[in-house]
Amino acid sequence: MTTTLITGGTVVNTTGRVEADVLIDGETIVGVLPPGSELLGSDLKRTVDQIVDATGKYVLPGGVDAHTHMEMPFGGTFASDTFETGTRAAAYGGTTTIIDFITQYPDQRVLDQYNLWHEKAAGNCAIDYGFHQILSDIQPESLTAMDELVDEGVTSFKLFMAYKGVFLSDDGQIFRAFQKGAENGALMMMHAENGSVIDVLVEQALGRGETGPINHGLTRPWQLEEEATHRAIMLADVADCPLYFVHVTAKQAAMQIAEARGRGANVFGETCPQYLYFSLEDQLGAHSAERGEFEGAKWVASPPLRSKHEGHQDFLWKALRTNEIQMVSTDHCPFCMKEQKELGADDFSKIPNGFGTVEHRLDLLYQGVVDGKITLERFVEITSTTPARMFGLYGKKGVIQPGADGDIVVYDPNGHTTISADTAHMDIDYSAWEGFEIDGKVDTVVSRGKIVVQNDQYLGRKGDGQYLKRGTSQYLT
Repeated sequence: MTTTLITGGTVVNTTGRVEADVLIDGETIVGVLPPGSELLGSDLKRTVDQIVDATGKYVLPGGVDAHTHMEMPFGGTFASDTFETGTRAAAYGGTTTIIDFITQYPDQRVLDQYNLWHEKAAGNCAIDYGFHQILSDIQPESLTAMDELVDEGVTSFKLFMAYKGVFLSDDGQIFRAFQKGAENGALMMMHAENGSVIDVLVEQALGRGETGPINHGLTRPWQLEEEATHRAIMLADVADCPLYFVHVTAKQAAMQIAEARGRGANVFGETCPQYLYFSLEDQLGAHSAERGEFEGAKWVASPPLRSKHEGHQDFLWKALRTNEIQMVSTDHCPFCMKEQKELGADDFSKIPNGFGTVEHRLDLLYQGVVDGKITLERFVEITSTTPARMFGLYGKKGVIQPGADGDIVVYDPNGHTTISADTAHMDIDYSAWEGFEIDGKVDTVVSRGKIVVQNDQYLGRKGDGQYLKRGTSQYLT
């Protein structure tokens, strides 16, 4: 086994920062030591195989991205990143763990899809990975499968209040699933939009000949996210079930979560970088000589971007500071413009929904530190520690302490990153983040004791990642 010493840096956990060296023996952190590696030879009597000089840099726990969709089938195509390309890109960006969503459509058996996702991921991932399970059109067989999957370490289940005939479950089905989650300790997750009303608005817009990508956002107004968020909270309250909202975009939805938490409900929420930085106006203003207004398809995701004039972006940053929203994931689900986004060239409702962000999450959130929106410790909390705790991985992931996995990011606050499709590593033909400037840079990434990225070079290999059999949420036990 290789022994690695990370020396000279500032170790940052949620509890604060300290000048310290970090010793990794094999795959595990065995010491957070006073500065000065001479202690290794005398007191600890260890031979160090490799030393990482972190002088002037931050030493952070590896990022945990709890919301990705590698190879996801959607709208007649598949997300362009495979488990191999997507996890390698994640490693470049300082993420050392992902939790991906197993997709189940109404004509598919839940456990068959679980097995299929293992086949897709096993031997291909550059970093460690776990799974959530999507449940569509919930039937009695789905409820039985939930118990079996909890035993296999899939302890969180995502439901949808949108996408009729694809993912949508009615309130009765959702309530039965919530009851099962309350029984077996699973954390229920919700895509909260009122899909029935969205379908009417989409039909009406197309009937008026409004086919451009901006209409995706206009037909999914924030009121439908707030309404669905409130309704899901009430159903979970009756079922006495913990509830986690994915990709919160609207300040009114965040307020619903905050109000429920204020009265003691086990309700949680995440947002995503795109909802912190982009607006509906950015999408509306996007044009190109080649595509005209269809350039805005690059920013089509569900839920959609929100208007900057309504204050959603500023409110979400505030909610992250005050823990009204607990963490940031990417909802990484990339589709290329050519042959994928262009499926909706004449009908916005056929544009595959999704952003490619898994490589940029840490950089984008670190810029929030530079800009004074969050503290450095809160940055670690929302990108690593809270995701690990939320999904049953904390202690091994999300912290730098003895006994934890050797997942470390050395981050250089004096470095600089320019985001561009030309230099990114995701399998996508554009970057929604083209031209973003970050006042910081990922320097070195260590995954379970192995240096996988250093000096912009990938040193890992396909299959380095291991499946994580997760426990139940550590916010609930």
